[in-house]
Amino acid sequence: SFSFMAIAARELSGTIDTFQILFFRSLLGLIIISLLIFAKKDASLFSTSRFKQHLTRNLTHFGGQYGWFLGISLLPLATVFALEFTVPLWTALMAAVFLKERITLKKAGAILLGLMAVAIILNPGKDIFDYSSLIVLLAAIFYALAYVSSKSLSNTEHPMTMLFYMCLLQLPMGLIFTLLNWHSPSTIQWAWLLLVGVTALTAHYCIARAMQLSEVSIVVTLDFLRLPLIALVGIVFYAEDFQISILVGGALMLLGNLINAPHLKTKKRETT
Repeated sequence: SFSFMAIAARELSGTIDTFQILFFRSLLGLIIISLLIFAKKDASLFSTSRFKQHLTRNLTHFGGQYGWFLGISLLPLATVFALEFTVPLWTALMAAVFLKERITLKKAGAILLGLMAVAIILNPGKDIFDYSSLIVLLAAIFYALAYVSSKSLSNTEHPMTMLFYMCLLQLPMGLIFTLLNWHSPSTIQWAWLLLVGVTALTAHYCIARAMQLSEVSIVVTLDFLRLPLIALVGIVFYAEDFQISILVGGALMLLGNLINAPHLKTKKRETT
């Protein structure tokens, strides 16, 4: 879902303003999730007793989304995803501080292998700290804050409730900035915007559900697997340079996930 969202964002870049993409993402998502809740005939999914926590989560998530979508238009897809994968480090540290989660040896090893893989893929030099890369790194920090908030909310909130408030609260945030630079979408742009709205819901539903079944840092560590996929998409569809470092980094990420997998399975058995 995140990979398809990145493809749609790349197709829209340069033609639709980033804030306008976020606005339509929230609008379409709000319509879809509201219809799904009505179909379930469970009005309680529209209510929450933790509005402030939802607001905090979505302020940080909106900042992360803006940096991510902007980065997609400025950098190769694999580079954006690789920089984004500094999220596990920030998330594990924040979860340890705010959620009192233990950083076990296996978890630390998996995260370190993932970060080593990111470093190999980027082959960091002076260019890694250019303006575009710093935007994505800052987005990663905002994402980490949002992930920690998501974990806290997932203890009491249904995933559909979290999605509803994500769209509801981020809608006016995007609208305010969209009005300053409005562009009427064409037919094909509407199709890409619809894909953004749908994949945003499916991606975040999966994240919210996964966080109910496991610890936040494990969920984010497993998310590493989409980097080799998006690298392949960039190579095949956007003629981005093929680098052997992508394969090496992907192998390291897979190793890190295999190290962490037994703990994940144990956690699932305990919660099902």
